[in-house]
Amino acid sequence: MEDEFPKKRNIRPTEKSNLPIVTLLVLVLLVLAMLYVGYEYISDSSSSSEELTSVVVDSTLEESAAEPVSDEPAPTEEPAEEKKPEPVKEKTEEPKKEQKPSISASSIGGEQITHTVQSGETFSSIASRYNLKTETLQGLNSSVSDVKAGVTKLKIQVKAVHTVGPGDVLRVVASKYGISKEALMKANGKTRDFSERGEKLIIPFPDKK
Repeated sequence: MEDEFPKKRNIRPTEKSNLPIVTLLVLVLLVLAMLYVGYEYISDSSSSSEELTSVVVDSTLEESAAEPVSDEPAPTEEPAEEKKPEPVKEKTEEPKKEQKPSISASSIGGEQITHTVQSGETFSSIASRYNLKTETLQGLNSSVSDVKAGVTKLKIQVKAVHTVGPGDVLRVVASKYGISKEALMKANGKTRDFSERGEKLIIPFPDKK
């Protein structure tokens, strides 16, 4: 009978008391290993987040540095175009009439007579009759712009006015004043060599004044 059933192994009391201690040590080691792994994981996560933050900050700084800074002011809206005032038309001045030079009788000398303009006479023809320059005649009559027959009276400057006496023929009178007989006849409108006693003869200047 004793051979059919194996004998039970006798377990020593020391082996029973060591088993809980070993189990506790294994658990402690597992906990320490887990703590170590967790610490390493946390350290790696924090370092990676710091690196990521630094990379983001660096990239932001680089982008801001890359953008050009302009000193020009921001564009403002252009004001609406103001209507320009229409240019004032300049008044065209009428051309001034040339004023005839004024000549005084005293600057010429002699005596002054009045001549009434006849039909067909002009400043030029009247000046030629009295042996005057046209400019001189116009200067003596600067207020006259146009001559009208039978109306306009012109101032004429002559050398003298001679009253015909006994024996005063035209040749003698002309010689007395140092002019030609033709000039004397022309100034007095004579067509023949004749003068009456008491007649007043106009004596022109020998040379044109």
